[in-house]
Amino acid sequence: MPTIIHIETATEVCSCALSSGGKVLLNRENLNGQSHATSLGVFVEEMIQFVRDNGMKIDAVSVSSGPGSYTGLRIGVSEAKGLSYGMREKVESGHLLCPMIDARRMEVYATMFDANLEVVRATSADIVDRESYADLLEKQKVLFFGNGAEKCKDIILHPNALFIPDVKPKASAMTALAENAFASADFVDSAYFEPFYLKEFVATVPKNKVI
Repeated sequence: MPTIIHIETATEVCSCALSSGGKVLLNRENLNGQSHATSLGVFVEEMIQFVRDNGMKIDAVSVSSGPGSYTGLRIGVSEAKGLSYGMREKVESGHLLCPMIDARRMEVYATMFDANLEVVRATSADIVDRESYADLLEKQKVLFFGNGAEKCKDIILHPNALFIPDVKPKASAMTALAENAFASADFVDSAYFEPFYLKEFVATVPKNKVI
């Protein structure tokens, strides 16, 4: 079975995990905001040292791909599935999963999955109002979670909208997804890999020039 390092930096949570044979051997997390630059290198070094000390070898690295800003990776299909994987035991057949990332103001990045983690609606940037996701909510219950869901719970008031608190994307939830990708030889060339930002970067000129 492969030994894989998992990296998750899509939100304010910085986390890293090491798995082998389907088991998480090490898991490190920093929940204190934008700590990626200072924490991630330390976490990865600890994983590598553990592998060396135990006579193992790293077979692959998995990383969440976005979407998000250019200042850090945010939730994408890969990362959202990892987050959703940890929710599967709470989901009844027919319910939908909707991980959300806060995209500022009343906008969120969101994807819809069924209980088998099949995409029902692709990742998109959504402006949230009282009618958001009404077409899906009329048909079944939808579980909203992630740091974007918090600001939506007082706006999306449909009785089929369920909000699950304190669910964060973590590297340890990526284990099964990464091992499935490894078994299927579903690799990307790290030299050409680019995160899924969803939105294009737009440069603007300030209206008020300061001399």
